[in-house]
Amino acid sequence: MKIIIIGATSAIARSTARLYAEQNSQIFLVGRDERRLRELKADLELRGANSIENLTLDITNINEHTNVINKSIQFLGHIDIAIICHGSLPDQQKCESNFKEIEKAININGLTTISFCTEISKQLELQKTGTLAVITSVAGDRGRQPNFIYGAAKSMVSTYLQGLRGKLLPFDVHVIDIKPGLVDSPMTAKFEKGALWSTPELVAIDIVSGIKKKRHTIYTPSYWRFIMAAVCSIPEVIFKKMKI
Repeated sequence: MKIIIIGATSAIARSTARLYAEQNSQIFLVGRDERRLRELKADLELRGANSIENLTLDITNINEHTNVINKSIQFLGHIDIAIICHGSLPDQQKCESNFKEIEKAININGLTTISFCTEISKQLELQKTGTLAVITSVAGDRGRQPNFIYGAAKSMVSTYLQGLRGKLLPFDVHVIDIKPGLVDSPMTAKFEKGALWSTPELVAIDIVSGIKKKRHTIYTPSYWRFIMAAVCSIPEVIFKKMKI
């Protein structure tokens, strides 16, 4: 398989890339930390990847997104699977009192993702085949008080993916929305962990399995589908008082 992974040094992306390396895939890695990209490349080579190329990029430099996809095509030839994994968890309290922080959070977690989706979908439409898989979050399912800025960005992406899925259907292109729940990773290091928390390794297994089965939406771990169904069923008159 020929795979591009954007945000490749994130915990979930690294674990997913390792699984595809074991399947002898050809992988194009995109991330902002050159040292970590080199380390990941060496790790994937040892795990059996067919061939690997990496590219350092500041994700917020949207003007470079077209160039990134062009370079990936030069290396891969075509794209079987594109996985978008980048993002950051903003400080909700800072965002609530500073629009610049909101703008930054929505740009990183929403607009840069949609920009890459736009460029990748053009290539997949041209190929008339391929899969685009994007990591959003269960936070996008409902605007909860502790993280509604982050949730708003992820909700925007999920809505975009729904429409894109229908647009690309005639071209045999599959679009997958990946919604992790609580994952123990560097991004969530400051949070106290509990029974509902999962690991990047387990999430990666769900991602690879869901892509193979061509799911539309992947809740991972799967119990988050039921948790969020319950959360979304709470009447607004009650929900607006809850700090969950």
